[in-house]
Amino acid sequence: MGKNERYGGLEWFRVLSAVLVIAIHTSPLLCFGEFPDFILTRVIARIAVPFFLMTTGFFLLPDIRWNTDKQTKLFRQIRYLGILYGISMLLYLPLMIYKGYFGDGFTVIGLIKDILINGTFYHLWYFPAAIFGLLLVGTLLRYCKDTYVFMLSILLYVFGLLGDSYYGLAERIPWINGFYQSVFSVSDYTRNGLFYVPLFIMLGCLLGTRRDKQTNKQTMKSCPKAVTIIGLAVSSVLFLGEGVCLHFLQWQRHDSMYLTLPIVMWFLFQCLLTWSDRRHYNFSLLTLLVYILHPAMIVAVRLLGKLTGQTVWFVDQSLVHFLLVAVSSFAVSYLLALLGKRMKRSNGQNISRRAWTEISIDNLYHNVREIQAILHPQTKFMAVVKANGYGSGGLRIAGHLNKMGIDAFAVATLEEGIQLRKHGIHGLILILGYTEPERIREIERYRLTQTVTDYEYGTRLESYRQKIHVHIKLDTGMHRLGENYQDTDHLKKMYEFQYLQVDGIFTHLCVADSLEPEDVEFTQRQIQHFYEAVDCLKRQGIDVGKTHIQSSYGVLNYPELRCDYARIGIAMYGVLSKRDDVKMSVDLRPVLTVKSKIAAIRQVKKGETVGYGRAYTADADRDIAVVTIGYADGIPRELSCGKGSVLIYGQTASIVGRICMDQMLIDVTGIPKVKVGDVVTVIGENLEECICAEEVACASDTITNELLSRLGDRLDRTYF
Repeated sequence: MGKNERYGGLEWFRVLSAVLVIAIHTSPLLCFGEFPDFILTRVIARIAVPFFLMTTGFFLLPDIRWNTDKQTKLFRQIRYLGILYGISMLLYLPLMIYKGYFGDGFTVIGLIKDILINGTFYHLWYFPAAIFGLLLVGTLLRYCKDTYVFMLSILLYVFGLLGDSYYGLAERIPWINGFYQSVFSVSDYTRNGLFYVPLFIMLGCLLGTRRDKQTNKQTMKSCPKAVTIIGLAVSSVLFLGEGVCLHFLQWQRHDSMYLTLPIVMWFLFQCLLTWSDRRHYNFSLLTLLVYILHPAMIVAVRLLGKLTGQTVWFVDQSLVHFLLVAVSSFAVSYLLALLGKRMKRSNGQNISRRAWTEISIDNLYHNVREIQAILHPQTKFMAVVKANGYGSGGLRIAGHLNKMGIDAFAVATLEEGIQLRKHGIHGLILILGYTEPERIREIERYRLTQTVTDYEYGTRLESYRQKIHVHIKLDTGMHRLGENYQDTDHLKKMYEFQYLQVDGIFTHLCVADSLEPEDVEFTQRQIQHFYEAVDCLKRQGIDVGKTHIQSSYGVLNYPELRCDYARIGIAMYGVLSKRDDVKMSVDLRPVLTVKSKIAAIRQVKKGETVGYGRAYTADADRDIAVVTIGYADGIPRELSCGKGSVLIYGQTASIVGRICMDQMLIDVTGIPKVKVGDVVTVIGENLEECICAEEVACASDTITNELLSRLGDRLDRTYF
């Protein structure tokens, strides 16, 4: 989701949902009759809690299988709910004592059951239910497909339905009724964290996943707005009809769960998502406080009525009672939320990082689509995510690529492949590097594909008698890894291995990035050698499997090649956007941006020196800024003394003096408005200007892949 995207519809509906929760507990239409109040409080208002659960699933759970930030946020949210629950229990403890909770019928087991399941006060059931539901769904999503978790949540909801609004059906069958009586001995209602919560959390999760794909123009199509509105209207009518029918049939044991409620919520949530607003609303804390405090406000309003002698107006007039409770709940909650924000700021929670990388998922998707557009139709995209995705976070990158339909990946090591598979990345995962044969069982266990570097290595793998999938690498001139392309006897024997299943064959073009005549000639020889070996095997009746030759520059300079895969690494991350020496013109955008901040600005007089070794002498009066990033963060020291530059306000500022461990100096003379705290772009785009990683690499003699990996791994990453 874009970082600037706002969800005005969701935020304002939080407020309405909080009002509906108050209505449930104050019955505002009771003065007009029991039936109108039933429709409002026992049918319409039942959308409030599912909405809160869906928003939680929408923002927290999509991509949790491979998004470690989401996993951290989930457990942080669970801890947050637990703390609020503890505070709420203490808040309502005096009322529990006043109502005789700890009287003759009190038991320790009953207290434990209420704390863990039912809630110690009538509205506090939400907290243990939400905590348990989030733990259950979050854990399942990390190890199971979304579809399986969704189907399980539907099944649980159906079980809960028969113990709630449709209990009149269940109690007619003795053995089913006996089952539910056992459930009720543990939980007072099936409206709990096991039967009720998971479905609505999953609905939000699925819409969050769907929304992310729509934002990035993926394969899952958006439901047309007209269809969504019609679906909401039809399902709402059915929902009201279901509520009325159940009311007259008197089947409800409790009336929180309806058959059509999830359908209504699905369409309602989609309608709310169409309402975006550039203004930033965040009513989550406010509405949560309203939910916690409104029963206390009910008591306060009733007490006020008794003290003033206006009980007839303050309590008996249900609509007035509702309005007083609602206004007081929101007023007190607003003051507490405001106080909380001020305390948070005073505790320094808004202090920003000194240096960081920003990973643009939008640019990643754009680059993939650009490269796919120039690939031959039969050639599939194999994403190279080795070295932690060149510092961009290999797991997160692979997860997003999986979502957009890419199901072939290349990694450098066994550990990298295991990490991807453990976090739910599906498809081919090819290990390009050497793996100790003793670890062959791990290759098989995690369904990875190993590169066979030569016949001797293949023989050692075969000796372990473990069935694994492999690709054979040919040495066509690079002389690093690979079986000699001319040794067709060894190649043929590798295809005849009993335990190694050869699924493909490939080579590596070592100078495909150069268009110098001698390099082009060498690359053409490599290509010829590869096809000679492949054709020789085919003439012997061998199915060679998938073929792949091209890496990033192989695609850009030799797009005419037709293989089954193209291994795309550095181009996918957008570092070729400033290169001119490629045949194919392609609009690639930087995925990784490196930023830092200005910590101080110094006025240096002509002739004064700056930094270690007095390596820089001002040739005139200069404004020198201190930037909080250095060689310990991955910035090459070779960029010192004017060899490198950064961007600020869209203008170039040269690096002066020697780069320090955690700081460097830049010349900001003539750049207006520069001040302490301003953000500096070290690599990436700033307004209309851009410094590419490749330019930095050329200036520092550091290989681009290594530079990106080093920067990305040493600095915190922010994804948007």
